Amino acid sequence: MSESQSGLSRVLRAAAARVPEPRTAHRLLRRLTHPLLPDDYSSLVYPLWSSRELRGEVVSVRREAEDVVTLVIKPGWGASPRYQPGQYLGIGVLVEGRWTWRSYSLTSAPTSGRGEYSVTVKAMPEGLLSNHIVGTVEPGTIVRLAAPAGDFHLPSPTPPKIMFVTAGSGITPVMGMLRSLDRRAVNDEFPDVVHVHSVRERKDTLFHEELLALEKTQPGYTMHLRVTSEEGRIDAAQMSALVPDWAERPTWACGPNAMLDELAEHFDATDRDDLYVERFTVNRDAGASGGTVTFGSTGKTVELDGATTILEGGEKVGVQMPFGCRMGICQTCVVGLEDGHVRDLRNGTDHGPGERIQTCVSVACGDVEIKI
Repeated sequence: MSESQSGLSRVLRAAAARVPEPRTAHRLLRRLTHPLLPDDYSSLVYPLWSSRELRGEVVSVRREAEDVVTLVIKPGWGASPRYQPGQYLGIGVLVEGRWTWRSYSLTSAPTSGRGEYSVTVKAMPEGLLSNHIVGTVEPGTIVRLAAPAGDFHLPSPTPPKIMFVTAGSGITPVMGMLRSLDRRAVNDEFPDVVHVHSVRERKDTLFHEELLALEKTQPGYTMHLRVTSEEGRIDAAQMSALVPDWAERPTWACGPNAMLDELAEHFDATDRDDLYVERFTVNRDAGASGGTVTFGSTGKTVELDGATTILEGGEKVGVQMPFGCRMGICQTCVVGLEDGHVRDLRNGTDHGPGERIQTCVSVACGDVEIKI
């Protein structure tokens, strides 16, 4: 490596560590990159340095199950290690020459300093990015990042009694909460936590050994594992019998829609408002009629049924609209509804002209025009 390249490498690594650069380094950087910007060269020397976007490097890939991996990601310059356990992280991965984005729940606990993020990804039957990550991504891969976000997290101060209800990969955001509570227990008392977790097969239990170890080291934590292939799906009445003081426990739940819907009905029946849910999927059977969707100034149209989202319809005809999580969480895909009505697949709410809608969870109820 030449003296100039060596100097540039030191400058960029200093920036990544947020160390002020000396004046001579600034002059060297400008001289080396003129007439282009330093960003145009920085990735050649230190890929995590960029003033235009957040980047990260996959430093390890840990297989949790046949179709599940955990990525540990070292964030680059500008990425904050501060987030609330239970939030999600937007990740962009280069797939077939195109940056493809999804959001995944953080399974790591926040740390001081620069820290690292971890996300646990399950390959889904029609999941382009999840299948790519589980089957292809290796340590050293550079990814793009969106700042952690989301409302599914514990409040401060933490309630003294808590219930978690999870199923399958729905355990991932709760795992971040549990790891954070465990880490904080060095200085603060671990709260009274009851965790009801369902899996189809016992071998499918993610983080099983860690959860068993947590029961041994933290007397406040109790896990009830339900293997549905052996015992059947747990219902709200059985859950009440399993956790007699459930009415005293604010509850955080993540899993299949049917489980979350039944749990919500159970809480509503007793006028409780302390159930917090995170949904990874939407209900495609929302009773919408479908229709012709027109994409504003592009002039492009598409015929959609009542189960295909407007975002998916746009992609079919080459209309590229912004998106992030594709689950109705991150608000990246919000656009204006110029004409017509759409239905939100998450809750069945209808929206009309002049409202702003999330294209990733909205389907047409008749002919629709989107303002883009």
